[in-house]
Amino acid sequence: MLTRSRAGSRSERAQSGTRSRDGRKSRSKFREHRLPLIFVLSTVAIDAIGIGIIVPVMPDLILEVGGGTLGSAAVWGGILASVFAVMQLLCGPTIGNLSDRYGRRPVLLISLFFMGVDYLVMGVAHTIWLLLIGRIVGGITASTQPTVAAYVADISDPDEKAQNFGLIGAAFGVGFVLGPLFGAAFAELGTRAPFYAAAAFSFANMVFGWLVLPETVTDKIRRPFDWKRANPLGGLIYIGRLPGLKLLLLILFFFQIAFTVYPAIWSFYTLERFGWEPRMIGISLAAYGVAIAFVQGWFIRVVLRYMSEKQAVLFGFVFEIVGFVGYGFITETWQAFVLIPLSSLGAVAFPALQGIMSRIAFDNQQGELQGVMTGVVSLALIVSPLVMTLIFREFVEAGAPVYLPGAPFLLASILTVLCFGLMCMTPERRVAP
Repeated sequence: MLTRSRAGSRSERAQSGTRSRDGRKSRSKFREHRLPLIFVLSTVAIDAIGIGIIVPVMPDLILEVGGGTLGSAAVWGGILASVFAVMQLLCGPTIGNLSDRYGRRPVLLISLFFMGVDYLVMGVAHTIWLLLIGRIVGGITASTQPTVAAYVADISDPDEKAQNFGLIGAAFGVGFVLGPLFGAAFAELGTRAPFYAAAAFSFANMVFGWLVLPETVTDKIRRPFDWKRANPLGGLIYIGRLPGLKLLLLILFFFQIAFTVYPAIWSFYTLERFGWEPRMIGISLAAYGVAIAFVQGWFIRVVLRYMSEKQAVLFGFVFEIVGFVGYGFITETWQAFVLIPLSSLGAVAFPALQGIMSRIAFDNQQGELQGVMTGVVSLALIVSPLVMTLIFREFVEAGAPVYLPGAPFLLASILTVLCFGLMCMTPERRVAP
C-alpha cells in the first residue's frame, strides 16, 4: 500500500510537470485553496495569540492565585506549561491519526470549540488547581498542529513542502506579534480579560472554518485508524522505521528543549533582569513575532534558493546559538532588542527540518508523521519548562552561587551546539527532478 501511495505521488508529479523557477505553479495551486489556507493559518495564528495573549499577565496571575516569590511563581509557570505539553504528547499522535482517518475538517473545528471553552474556564479560575485543569484541557485542544501541517502537506508538492511549512511558522509569528500586544492591552482591564479575548478568537475562527474549509483527505490517502499507531510510542515505532527519521527526531527533541526557553522564562527573566511590566513584555514578544513571521514567511524561501534543507537547518542553529549566548549575559534593555533580529534568523531551522522529514514519509503517513513530531515536541515541552524555570530560580533566589538570570539561555546554547553536531552526521537529501 505504501509503495503504491508513493508511486502515485511521483506519477502525479510527472503528469503535472515541474515547478517553474518563479513559482507560478505553487501560487496557482495555493490560489485554489486560498480561503481554506487562510483558515488553517489563522488557526495556527490563534493558537499563538492564545499563548501570547496570556504570557504578559502570567507572573501576576500566578502570584495572585498562589502567592509566593517570583522564583516560585516561575516554577509554577513551568509546571503549568509542562502539564499542557503532557497532554499534547498523549493526544498529538491520536489526533494526527484521526485526521488521516476522518479528515482534517472535523478535527480542527471540534478542537477550536473546546479551546474556546478552556479559555473561558481559565478566565474564571481563582485557584492554581483550576488553572492546572485548564492547562490539561488546553493541551488536548491545542494538539491540532499535526492536522494543520498535514493539510498543508496534502496540498503541497514534495519539493515545496519546506517553504510551505514556513507559512505555518509565519502564521505563528503573526499570532505571536498580535497575542502579546493584545495581552498587554487587555491586561489594563485586569488579569482575566486576556482569557476572554482568546476565547472569542477561538469561537470566531471556528465559525469561519465551518463556512470555508473543504476536506482534503480522500479515499486515495485515507488510512484506517489503528490504536496501535495512534499513541506516542506506537506512532514513533512505525514512523521510526523510515530511513533517517530517528536521528532527525532526536535533533528535533533537543532543539525544541532549547527553543522552549523563550516561552518558559521570558516574562520572568525580563521582569527579573530589566524590571519590565506586562506592556514591555508584550512589546518585546511582538517584536520577536514580527521577526519570526518575516523569516519563516519570506526569508526561508530566499535561503532555500541557495542552500539545501540540511544547510538551512545548520544556518538556523548558528543564529540560535548566537541569540542564546547573548541573552545569557546581557544586562540592558536595548541589548535584548538588538538580539531579536539575530536570534530570529534561527527560525529557518524548524520548517527546513520539518520539510526533510515530510519528504521521507509516504503520502498516507503525513498526519501520522506530524502527530509523532508533535509528540516529540510535546515531550520536549514537558522537560524544558521544568528544567529552565528551576535553573532560573536557582540563579536568582537568595543564596544563589552566582546571580545569573540568563543561565537557562546558556543551557539552551549548549543543547543547540549538540543539535548542530548531530545534524552534520545526517546525509544530504535532495528532491529528484
